[in-house]
Amino acid sequence: MLRRLLLCVPTLLGISLLVFAFLALVPGDPVEMMLGESAAPADSAAVRAQLGLDRPLVERLAAFLGDLARGDLGTSITYRAPVAQVIAERWPATLELAAAAFVTALLLALPLGVLAGLRPHGPGDRLARLVSLAGTCLPSFWVGPLLVLVFSFWLGWLPVSGRGGPAHLVLPAVTLALGMAGVLVRLTRASLLVALREDHVRTARAKGCSPGRVLVVHALRTALVPVVTVASLQGGALLAGAIVTETVFAWPGLGRLMVQAISTRDYPLVQGCVLVLAAGYVLVNALADVLAARLDPRLRDAA
Repeated sequence: MLRRLLLCVPTLLGISLLVFAFLALVPGDPVEMMLGESAAPADSAAVRAQLGLDRPLVERLAAFLGDLARGDLGTSITYRAPVAQVIAERWPATLELAAAAFVTALLLALPLGVLAGLRPHGPGDRLARLVSLAGTCLPSFWVGPLLVLVFSFWLGWLPVSGRGGPAHLVLPAVTLALGMAGVLVRLTRASLLVALREDHVRTARAKGCSPGRVLVVHALRTALVPVVTVASLQGGALLAGAIVTETVFAWPGLGRLMVQAISTRDYPLVQGCVLVLAAGYVLVNALADVLAARLDPRLRDAA
């Protein structure tokens, strides 16, 4: 576990360098965005010096990495507050949405995938294929407005946007979960079909184990190893995918904050948001590897 987490450090360092280089090459002047085009040159120069934007790129990179090593993500140009503080205020909303979407996707995908794997070409299999096709083909920016149109404007059951009670969470969570569920349904079905033909499953049947025990104890344990790995990868992707969903539903999370920061050229805030999302993605993947090794001892031996 410790070795796997240490491997995340160079990955995050590479991401940090890429983010810094990308933002340094993006056209646009954050000082002009902050003060306006009519600002006096002396005021612009003072703000530019205060933010360190008048220094050479190498010095800015060294300062960025030094601050990052100390856990300092800089100061937001727009909010005039530490980036870590601004992100900390928005991060819980993103985690709440990602967790709800993750649980929704699992609750939808696993039963459908198991049903399809047990009865191939049956009614459950056809329903699973329909959900899988819809989840993988329909983008979030199309599904979200469609759900709002049906369940908010036509039926009046759920709120349109914003963050409040559990009702506000339903539509954005379903929108975010549908793509992940589409992938997991197909994978669970295929993995279970393969697992049911494994030698140890046939041996369990020959020994007289009940169908339920064969399925839960022997087949699903093997079939869920790739599902856990892909679900974890998809779970990390939910953090990044929340950018579109949060924007559609005006959800006050980290993704929407990053979109606002990009539009105002708030480079320190953009860097902080990307790094936090990337760190979450890398950490989730590391935990997925550990969990997969727990489920399948052969992966521990391979590592």
